[in-house]
Amino acid sequence: MTIDISTLWDFDQPEVSEARFRAALPNASADEAILLQTQIARTYGIRRNFLHAQQILADIEPQIQRASVEAKARYYLELGRTYCSATHSPESQTTASREVARSAYMHAFELAHTGNLDSLAIDALHMMTFVESAPEEQVEWNRKAMALMQSSSQQDARQWAGALHNNTGYALHLLGRYEDALLEFQLALIAHERSGNPQTIRIARWMIAWTLRALGRFAEAIEIQLQLEKECDEAGQPDRYVFEELELLYQAFSDSEKADFYAARRKAST
Repeated sequence: MTIDISTLWDFDQPEVSEARFRAALPNASADEAILLQTQIARTYGIRRNFLHAQQILADIEPQIQRASVEAKARYYLELGRTYCSATHSPESQTTASREVARSAYMHAFELAHTGNLDSLAIDALHMMTFVESAPEEQVEWNRKAMALMQSSSQQDARQWAGALHNNTGYALHLLGRYEDALLEFQLALIAHERSGNPQTIRIARWMIAWTLRALGRFAEAIEIQLQLEKECDEAGQPDRYVFEELELLYQAFSDSEKADFYAARRKAST
């Protein structure tokens, strides 16, 4: 691949990403064109236009058997995402759609793992946490992805650390294993601090504070959330989830005046 797909992505603006992928098509090789089309399909999935994403993938399906291992792996990964992903509504997740997604993700994993494409293999494993809704199963899939990441020497695979620790922590939190969840969120924060993305760093800190509240460590939680409130306001990005946590924390402190203040901020930001 001479085209670096990662540099063309802006996940917050899928329509911008689509335009970049389409602009790269005229100078792409046949294999690169397939890869770009899989990413164009993904931009439609992020925008919840799953039928259009599936049509794009159906159009390139006849070329897949002659494509590179990476192109095949990306094709099946994106096919799975059109049936089961974070952007799907709960009511759309039927047994049939989950099974189609499971098959596609497992095929993507096998191709990527065999082809020594660790990041794509990890991506496929992490997507299985959307197919499996039980937190216990989600923890197991995340553990498998984590083991592959930790054994990999590939830089793009190691960049999964923050997301995998976060996702594991979330599943553990749902299971009520708050101490274990807190450790995962702390590891996620360390990983995100290495990458230097302010948004993901703030999210990691929020997850830590959220878990501290569940543990009854209200003073520590409120300190983090107040700092997050300040940073988000300064960035011009007030966060309703921060306000919600502060409302709950001040309720725990029986401070109705401040709880009402943050309830008002939460409602105003909805």
